Amino acid sequence: MKKWGILTACLLLTGSLLAGCGDKNSDQASVSDNGGSKTEAKTIVLGTSADFPPYEFHKMVGGKDQIVGFDIEIAKQIAADMGANLEVKDMDFKALLSELSSGRVDFVISGMTPDENRKKEVDFSNNYYKAEQAVVIRDKDKDKYSTMKSLEGVSFGIQTGSIQEDIAKTIPNAKITGLSKINDIIMQLNSGRVDASIMEKPVAEAFLKNVKGLAIADAVPDYKEDGYAIGVKKGNTELVDHINKTLDRLKSEKKIEQFVSEASDLAAQK
Repeated sequence: MKKWGILTACLLLTGSLLAGCGDKNSDQASVSDNGGSKTEAKTIVLGTSADFPPYEFHKMVGGKDQIVGFDIEIAKQIAADMGANLEVKDMDFKALLSELSSGRVDFVISGMTPDENRKKEVDFSNNYYKAEQAVVIRDKDKDKYSTMKSLEGVSFGIQTGSIQEDIAKTIPNAKITGLSKINDIIMQLNSGRVDASIMEKPVAEAFLKNVKGLAIADAVPDYKEDGYAIGVKKGNTELVDHINKTLDRLKSEKKIEQFVSEASDLAAQK
């Protein structure tokens, strides 16, 4: 993940790279005009944290570094249904809600759970996906950490600002190291600097396909959630309605399951 000031990717995923990736006024409508022409396509700006395969991640496609994943495919569909171009901004997960509230991005998709604290800051769409949580450990420790109780007092590498951070805090005497990037957590695990991590199971599975020496523990966090939703600036009911219509269509067409499968396959490719 990248902070706003040093973001590395500002990609247009509908076919052309747009100018004008700067900040937008917070009182702007659902999408920006991106210019003065009445016939020029509008632009809707997505905020995401692109180190979360298969949700969103960087991949070399056609010799170019692109942000891909099933969240990105959903965002493309939202933009298409609105007749808008899609611009993607990559940033730290913990910065997403503030960027949304400030109006610098129009919506946020990043495997985000609409918990009560987040609902105080932004509005959310209907849920679009639900995944289990998983504990990632070194393969040699698989028998050692077979229950959640066995993880008491263990050192965890956890993504800062995530639901997984909240889960880790419920484990007695857990020693938590907060990190911005999942890649860094994986490196900490492999090097022995931390003993475990908690991740979304699809994310863990995607990394484990390409990283040797790690495994998913038999221990399963006792955490119930409603699933993931798309964040929108507080009060922007028009955009929430647009998004929900697209999500309803994708669910009825079973497209989300297709996007998850395709993104998982892409994440596993070297």
